[in-house]
Amino acid sequence: MCNLYSATTNVQAMRELFRVKPDNDRLGNAEPRTAVWPKYPGPVVRTDDGGERELVEMNWGFLTKNVSKKTGKELKPQAWNNARDDKVRTNGLWKNSFLKRRCLIPASSFREAKGKRPATDFWFALMGDEPRPPFAMAGLWQPTPPALATSLDAPTGLSHTVVTTTSNDIVRPVHPSRMVVILDPSDYETWLNGSPDEAFALLHPYPSERMKIVMEGIGILRDGEPSI
Repeated sequence: MCNLYSATTNVQAMRELFRVKPDNDRLGNAEPRTAVWPKYPGPVVRTDDGGERELVEMNWGFLTKNVSKKTGKELKPQAWNNARDDKVRTNGLWKNSFLKRRCLIPASSFREAKGKRPATDFWFALMGDEPRPPFAMAGLWQPTPPALATSLDAPTGLSHTVVTTTSNDIVRPVHPSRMVVILDPSDYETWLNGSPDEAFALLHPYPSERMKIVMEGIGILRDGEPSI
């Protein structure tokens, strides 16, 4: 289950990578993110009403009401930051977004933790000429319910979630069951605008030989990447 990722690619490079026109860039002068946490904003690529790609900020995690079982009092909303690939077509929280609101989530690495007290953090990135080449995770988005958006530190009015699939060989020793869905650039258009069946066919593990571990440790800060 991914609870932390980085998006350190600058905005201009993201526009070029995801073929977003300058006029459709809603990020402005947003700084690269060494950490994107649940409930906090991160960059997202979606298709606008005119069929063009745009870069926007969305808070990470679909929010749902959270009520204490003991007292019945309403607590801070839950943020559902991961959507399982085998649930996106059937689960009520994800189904409509999978059918109508798929998106690309720019990233440069993602973290998985192994063990407890303390946990060891592993950051995964793609192989390439750069230390952490940019890539896109498969995502879903929706408008954030206004009543729940007030709980966010930086509400954007929009929420995104990361789709996960079964782990590949490099992630499995750290997280035995799940990893984020990483899309090939050639599949971006299909994920955004293809049929549900075409999009669903893209939900599979990324080849482990094309990935690497760029950092591991306990409670450290290295190369600009944070670790819990």
